[in-house]
Amino acid sequence: MSANPFQTRQPAIAGNPRLRSPQREAYEAITAWLPTSAAEREVGIVLPVGCGKSGLITLIPFATHARRVLVVAPNVKIAQQLLDDFNPTRPSMFYLKCGVLSGPPYPEPAEIRGRTTNRSDLDDADVVVTNIHQLQGEENRWLSNLPADFFDLIMFDEAHHNVASSWELVRRAFPGALIVNMSATPQRADGQLMAGRIIYSFPIFRAVTEGYVKRLKALVLNPKTLRFVREDDGREVEVSLDEVRRLGEEDADFRRSILTSKETLTTIVDASLRELDRIRASTGDQRHTIIASALNHRHCIQIVEAYEARGRRAAFIHSREDAAVNDRNLKRLANHELDVIVQVRKLGEGFDHPYLSVAAVFSVFGELSPFVQFVGRIMRVIAQNAPASPLNQGTVVFHAGANIARRWADFQEYSQADQAFFDQLLPLEGLDFQRADELTVEPRSKAEPHPGIEVRGQGGVLIQEVPLLAQDDEARKAFEYLRQHGFTADDYDRAATLEPVPTTRQLERRAARRSLDAQVREGVGRILAERGLDPLGFDLDTGKQDRTSFAVVKAAVDRRINAMVGRSDGERSELSRAELELIERELGRVLTAVAAELAGATVTATPAIPPRTTD
Repeated sequence: MSANPFQTRQPAIAGNPRLRSPQREAYEAITAWLPTSAAEREVGIVLPVGCGKSGLITLIPFATHARRVLVVAPNVKIAQQLLDDFNPTRPSMFYLKCGVLSGPPYPEPAEIRGRTTNRSDLDDADVVVTNIHQLQGEENRWLSNLPADFFDLIMFDEAHHNVASSWELVRRAFPGALIVNMSATPQRADGQLMAGRIIYSFPIFRAVTEGYVKRLKALVLNPKTLRFVREDDGREVEVSLDEVRRLGEEDADFRRSILTSKETLTTIVDASLRELDRIRASTGDQRHTIIASALNHRHCIQIVEAYEARGRRAAFIHSREDAAVNDRNLKRLANHELDVIVQVRKLGEGFDHPYLSVAAVFSVFGELSPFVQFVGRIMRVIAQNAPASPLNQGTVVFHAGANIARRWADFQEYSQADQAFFDQLLPLEGLDFQRADELTVEPRSKAEPHPGIEVRGQGGVLIQEVPLLAQDDEARKAFEYLRQHGFTADDYDRAATLEPVPTTRQLERRAARRSLDAQVREGVGRILAERGLDPLGFDLDTGKQDRTSFAVVKAAVDRRINAMVGRSDGERSELSRAELELIERELGRVLTAVAAELAGATVTATPAIPPRTTD
């Protein structure tokens, strides 16, 4: 092997204006850590999204004078992005882009990717990049066959994952290697911390002030009261906003019912659209987009319908959808053909679309880490190194009963990381969540049943702004001016009450029509999955008509729907709003009936009702 550039070359780090301050500072922290590395093999570095973590990974091997490096990513997409930063055949290679090395020789990269990689590739490499799935299993060919001293430095990207057993196998395979863990948050979704003492953390407040990430704020939707029914006793209960927040923190059924209640969902939709329109108007840029987090596949369909009913272009991606459908919707997002993208923890680490500017929270976040990962999707800046640019603003919208206020408080504390800058943040306990105007919420649809609690009502929703960082001096002067001229917080509250986003009956009908198709497909897929039947198989094709099991069951569902509203085949486009509302209410019963019929061994045709005639 030729001389290793990590050991023989001096990278341009100190004073390099093309590097970001956290990259230079973290490099220095790694250098200072080395004298004690024999006693402390593993350390961690925390950088917020958009602060140059991928570039830092290319620099650290110079700080440790590594002989051979292993870089492990949590998925294929991030692994490919990291490999590109090392790849000298790409003009965007990090060493060239940021002037770290003036020319060759560059470190030799290789990747572990299935059977396309062999041992000689790794022997020739200075740095090997892969995703953790390529190294899983006790009998993994790489972990079993490579010498224990093959790597002397291991870097785990998105390392909040790396307390899992699959990552531990990598540690044990190379016991003498130094380990550097990198993450935007040191905590996993289950609350465990990533391994290793954190030797460097770049606070979000600095990331904001230096223009690396967007300035964030939260919009909290506060009902003064909320009515709900517990199914165990059928008694309707009305609770105050304080109780809404307490139940949201303590009662999982309550949280999920809040998020699936049709009218509660509508308030989040309306507030997020108002905020999107405000950002678009203030910047003159129509490319800003909403990203929404949903609970599950059915919830995605419900949320998309609500946005489409307000004339917005919405789509969702989900692991249950065909890959081609997901790819098509991601392409629409990349081409700025969507106003809203909905997902269930699908657009996570490594996803980069700076025009995501509003995060609408329709899901539950029990820990800080997944919440930070979701909010991170709207943190990437559009205008680089321009902290005052109106383009670089992001908003998180959530309901007071969904227990997100606690996550936001955690986020505020995490944002200053080392506690030294706490006074620059807005303390959550100083906010008044009690002032709100009363509003009413209609009963949610029976098509989305949830055990335990049914939300029956809440009042007109007040929007409360909670900035991530404290307001600047100009803002404080403005508040003082208003106070001196007799304006109170109640005046501001009344001005901030959420106004519903207008829609039309035609838009609602079209959205409900599209949603019905998606709900039927989702329900048919669930029926087949529960019975272990292949949707593309022919187990149910008793008539030998070359119909797949999916087609047989869907036809049975469609026949029952048509019979319910007195329609014949081919009239789905003629369904009225009232008919669609009836179908939505009864769809759960239709699916249950078809599932019971299937359990009885056959799916039979439901007698068709003749088409209706008009006078």
